[in-house]
Amino acid sequence: MFVRAVVYTKFGPPEVLRLVERPTPEPKPNEVLIRVHATTVTSAESGMRQGRPLWGRVIIGLTGPRRAMRTLGIELSGEIAAIGEKVTRFRLGDKVFGFAGFQPGANADYMCLRQTASLAIKPANTTFAQAAAAVDGSSTALFFLRDKANIKPGQRVLVIGASGSIGTYAVQLAKHFGAHVTGVCSTRNLDLVRELGADDVVDYTTEDFTKRGERYDIVFDTVGKSSYRRCRRVLRDDGVYLPTTGLVTNNLLTAWTAMRRGPKVKAGMSVEKSEALVLLRDLIEADSLRIVVDKTYPLERVTDAHRYVDQGRKRGNVVVTLIDD
Repeated sequence: MFVRAVVYTKFGPPEVLRLVERPTPEPKPNEVLIRVHATTVTSAESGMRQGRPLWGRVIIGLTGPRRAMRTLGIELSGEIAAIGEKVTRFRLGDKVFGFAGFQPGANADYMCLRQTASLAIKPANTTFAQAAAAVDGSSTALFFLRDKANIKPGQRVLVIGASGSIGTYAVQLAKHFGAHVTGVCSTRNLDLVRELGADDVVDYTTEDFTKRGERYDIVFDTVGKSSYRRCRRVLRDDGVYLPTTGLVTNNLLTAWTAMRRGPKVKAGMSVEKSEALVLLRDLIEADSLRIVVDKTYPLERVTDAHRYVDQGRKRGNVVVTLIDD
């Protein structure tokens, strides 16, 4: 049987993406075959499609996408359609959500993942579209706030890009952990960020957060729109700057600041997400974590979804559906 998949064989604008048919993949003994109901388009995938950042081509391909990278899609939700003979973690028909990581491929009707991959049973109170949007942004926010910054009740947290796919979860999770949260976003997103629980908001189009006279225990830059050099002035002496982009530079800063007095940089990458997904699922099912979906496109319009993400103005998440909920 042939199924749909979106592929690209060269770096470039959204138009390099093509919808093709290919044979249904077969799971290996330790893999599950997932019938994908929904996936997303993230800013990271926009960069992968364009071959950016340049250092990332070591992973995705020097002059064009490696064969394993020719189908995008790192977040997904769907149903287990087949299981390998050694699989014990999942059953046929299980409704799952998860993260493909360095093995993207969710822009297709079916994809295989190891049973040890970042997969979990999806939240019972969400659609598949919502579940797909509840994977990478939420788990990344949790990784940085809990695991990197060791967030504590009563701390003051500044979230830059508070209306984005990571930022919307960062605001809510910081509040969940008992922090006082200030969100930085544009004018049109101020109300959304307040609704998510922010105690204070800063409109970056009219105000510079570094000139407010406030100091923070944690500055979480979820969109790469600032820098440690700029944010250091608003951090407490024992404060932490959390960057989600500029991995090479910020890893060097992490090492440098660890050896010095003053605020620290704590960079990193969250790849293993299974434990986080279980915790986040529980929060979602308890109505303690809101999923923000900006726009939804069918798979046939994945090019339009990439065009929209390329604008850099999405609120929360952009979802691509393969099966209507």
